[in-house]
Amino acid sequence: MPRRHVYPNGERRFGIRKSFAPSWQSLACLKKAHMTRGIKIEGRPVWAEVSLAAISRNLRTIRKHIGPQPKILAVVKSNAYGLGAVPVSKALQKAGADWFGVTCSNEGIELREAGIRKPILVLTGFWPGEEKRFIANALTPCVTRLEDVRLLERAAKSARGKSRLKFHLKINTGMNRLGILPSEITAFAGALADSSRIELQGTFTHFASAEDFSARQTDDQEQLFRECLDRLRELGISPGIVHMANSGAICARPSTFADMVRPGAIIYGYYQSFDPPQKGQEVRDRLPVEPSLSLRARIITLRDLPPGQPVGYSAKFVTERPTRIAVINAGYADGILRQRTNRGCALVRGRRVSLVGAISMDLTTLDVTDVPEVALGDIVTIYGRDGNAEIKVSDVAREIGTVTSDLLCALGRRVPRYYL
Repeated sequence: MPRRHVYPNGERRFGIRKSFAPSWQSLACLKKAHMTRGIKIEGRPVWAEVSLAAISRNLRTIRKHIGPQPKILAVVKSNAYGLGAVPVSKALQKAGADWFGVTCSNEGIELREAGIRKPILVLTGFWPGEEKRFIANALTPCVTRLEDVRLLERAAKSARGKSRLKFHLKINTGMNRLGILPSEITAFAGALADSSRIELQGTFTHFASAEDFSARQTDDQEQLFRECLDRLRELGISPGIVHMANSGAICARPSTFADMVRPGAIIYGYYQSFDPPQKGQEVRDRLPVEPSLSLRARIITLRDLPPGQPVGYSAKFVTERPTRIAVINAGYADGILRQRTNRGCALVRGRRVSLVGAISMDLTTLDVTDVPEVALGDIVTIYGRDGNAEIKVSDVAREIGTVTSDLLCALGRRVPRYYL
């Protein structure tokens, strides 16, 4: 049974403790627990809570939204956006994800070694010499250059297996990062015709601004991609599994669903910033997903200052009234970006308090003057819910002019993750 823990404010919580290095443990004793229950912190009092239940529900919500036919490739690159690739992928595999998307062979191998058996697509191609790792670990490579066809064919021949190596083709339709050009499709067809040990399993592209409905870029990309698919078919090549919809397109562009969709941020419960803004409200009403991350710390010091006193590096904040300053044991090395200096807020006892002074590597200061009952050891919520108040990662991203995935991936390695 889960152990009971009493927090400084008297509330009781249940569950199991996890180590500072994220690891996968049984969820059985947490299935009925609510977020933040069951966390016993040893050492530095800063931690992240990741709701695998919310992530699984989000996957099911996406499935209901797109219908039964398209496959779902869950994007779990960059350690599942900082939340923990192994536990997140295990939960998603159980919840019905059809494929997984990673960014390199190392990420794919980590999932294979953890017991993930679903297909894994390495989305950003491969470096010459990496091909053998794909074959040895049953990873699906992505061709982004014409030269990749020859490299895969040579690796497949060297493996001397009976089955052909399957791969996906990425076509550059306007993102201008990776992918063969539409003008190179004929050359690709010729290279594939000269290859006997590899097989085109899927064809995809990536949208640059799927959430922007004030411009035509995504419409133009979709049209060009469909023309490329037609060209492949004219050359006698089946494109296989066709996929193009990322999170923004899944939310609001049903014409892009095709054979498979690739949710990233929305699996973790976060939306893009849509343009125009009212489109965002339409999306939230139509596709309601739940935030999965809470980041919390405890107050380690309280200090009363008179007016005119500087706080933190370079006196970025100076008190204008008698002020009570709280210090938490978390800084930019833990995921509170330095861009939040004197910007935004956190939650203490269900109330919003301002972040004041420069965010330092290990510490952050807050103005808790308006929470008179605040006490040493109180929990500060940087992201997540406290009572009726909530701070979402996506809201903070908009405040400081970045994207949600930037903040998720900034979650520090030394921050222990607890899976609920």
